[in-house]
Amino acid sequence: MDIPSYVRKRVEELRKEIIRHEYLYYVLNKPEITDEEFDKLMKELQSWERKYPELITPDSPTQRVGGAPLEGFEKVSHSVPMLSLENAYSFEELKEWEERALKIVPNEVWTYVAELKIDGLSISLIYENGILKRGATRGDGIVGEDVTQNIKTIKVIPLRLQENLKFLEVRGEVYMPWEAFTKLNQEREKEGEALFANPRNAASGSLRLLDPKITAKRNLKAYFYSIVSIDGGVPATQKDILIKLKNLGFPTNPLWEHLKNLKEVEEFIEKNKEKRFDMDCESDGIVIKINERAIQERLGSTAKFPRWCIAYKYPSEAKETKVKDIIIQIGRTGTATPVAILEPVHIKGSTVQRATLHNYEDLKRKDIRVGDTVLVEKGGDVIPKVVGVVLEKREKTSKPFQMPENCPECGGKLIRIGDEVAFRCTNPSCPAIAQESIIHYAKRNALNIEGLGEKSVSQLFEKGLIKDIVSIYKLKKDSLVGLPLWGEKKAQNLIDQIEKSKKAPLHKFIFGLGIRYVGEKAAKTIANYVKTLDKFMKLTKEELLSLPEIGETMALSIISFIRSPEVIKIIEELKSLGVEPYFEEEEKKGPLENLTFLITGKLPVSREEAKNIIEKNGGKVLSAVSKNLSYLIVGEDPGSKLKKAKELNINTISWEEFLKLLQKGG
Repeated sequence: MDIPSYVRKRVEELRKEIIRHEYLYYVLNKPEITDEEFDKLMKELQSWERKYPELITPDSPTQRVGGAPLEGFEKVSHSVPMLSLENAYSFEELKEWEERALKIVPNEVWTYVAELKIDGLSISLIYENGILKRGATRGDGIVGEDVTQNIKTIKVIPLRLQENLKFLEVRGEVYMPWEAFTKLNQEREKEGEALFANPRNAASGSLRLLDPKITAKRNLKAYFYSIVSIDGGVPATQKDILIKLKNLGFPTNPLWEHLKNLKEVEEFIEKNKEKRFDMDCESDGIVIKINERAIQERLGSTAKFPRWCIAYKYPSEAKETKVKDIIIQIGRTGTATPVAILEPVHIKGSTVQRATLHNYEDLKRKDIRVGDTVLVEKGGDVIPKVVGVVLEKREKTSKPFQMPENCPECGGKLIRIGDEVAFRCTNPSCPAIAQESIIHYAKRNALNIEGLGEKSVSQLFEKGLIKDIVSIYKLKKDSLVGLPLWGEKKAQNLIDQIEKSKKAPLHKFIFGLGIRYVGEKAAKTIANYVKTLDKFMKLTKEELLSLPEIGETMALSIISFIRSPEVIKIIEELKSLGVEPYFEEEEKKGPLENLTFLITGKLPVSREEAKNIIEKNGGKVLSAVSKNLSYLIVGEDPGSKLKKAKELNINTISWEEFLKLLQKGG
């Protein structure tokens, strides 16, 4: 397709303008336009790129959020090892470090650059012809992982440099800001998921997610501090490196200074002891570097550390307080989390009165008891954590904490499945998890109740019209009409959809119950075996373990669910309200009968659509490469599955070849 010259020109203008505003907003924190005006520019660029896909380039701002999830991360060898830093915990140790350097390069005089130490994840970026080519994690210092697609989602990192350099390699630290960390942990707490212990773990986990779209939502940031290689040579001092990085468009640490001697370094450390808490990142110290690169090169490195650099670590900020009580909090997925109720203690600008204890195993390992004097740490706005018990202050009458047998919200049994660390409430009617259970039950791939999405469920839940999946079938049209955004037609449509869901395929009903570990595939396998709801409720562990792809943990989860008195009551009530799931006979085998497939890379259709086509025609989609695989369908940017398939001499075909195979009848 011929692209008009005015379109090419406009697209280039939009990219430059958007990149400039991203730098002003995310790096300099000096926006010139409103969010609405920025979104308008981005939408215009997206519309042009949709109309003319040939115009899409790797450095386009629209490419920050990747498409399909990755299959794994390729290994990357670093051109120069990414070494760790030696730590110092006192000014005396800093002096000893300086003296060691003087012994190697006697009679030399040097200066220092001190920077706030960011507690994040080290990364290395390579740019070619001014465009981001590769982003890698530190790994073991010699070999890291290629996380380019996730790096692109970090808005402070330039996709295109402000100077068109032929080659550049830089290093920096990716971190999760306090605000993003607090929000993420609050969301995970609501969902009953394990909390991240600190922003560093959260940043590391987020950067190594296989789905770049999820990484993009984590709002990661980065600071850069090193140039490994650059056209024209690396600047002669660390001070000039930081200035050069900033001029190229990279965010650099705002808390750094060029200092004449170790006395000034000590003053810098003292000055920033409290100031670091005003930053949006976690920091536990100061990095001190000899400024002159010529001296750095003469000093060299040990096997572990550069001799010209050291990290001063601030002492711990833990404070003592007393545990008044330990309560159990139920998350939206049923996870039971112990929470310590504390005597109020002031830590880093705020009063702490409670701290999550993560799970019962962690609580038991630390042996935290009611009445104990404990040490509590808190950084910025992070959810506080109990780091230990002051045993010498423990009361003689204290007793170890025992996990309650019943859920504090509904009275149902708290259970632990298989090797899981967490205790859970599995009662779908438990007030703490009911809303999530209803949303799952009504999903398209479950009971498919159109009109009962997340917003509607939340609204009806708040109004007290629904409280569990049973109450869905007690809804009346008259109680819906008159609610905000609900009219006669919308209310009637929902009632019709609810009525229709009473006669649903058994496998969809089983999946809709939200049993832990039971996905759509397992639900189909079980439905094909039991064929009736009554037989499903009478399943034994032995029967389940005899079914393909159902292991010990899933079997235990199913048995504990169907034996629960609360679940038995729910099923009986649903039956009394006319819910009668039926067994859906599998369609006759199609042309792909007895053939197995696996997909790697990006296809012209979605993964879900490709899977449906294969299964509809009698084929089976596997979850990993094995000798039982008939064909590996290879799309754009294939992952490690392709390499493994070649090693096993498995047939590889494109999507077009797959369609031809389908037409021929397999």
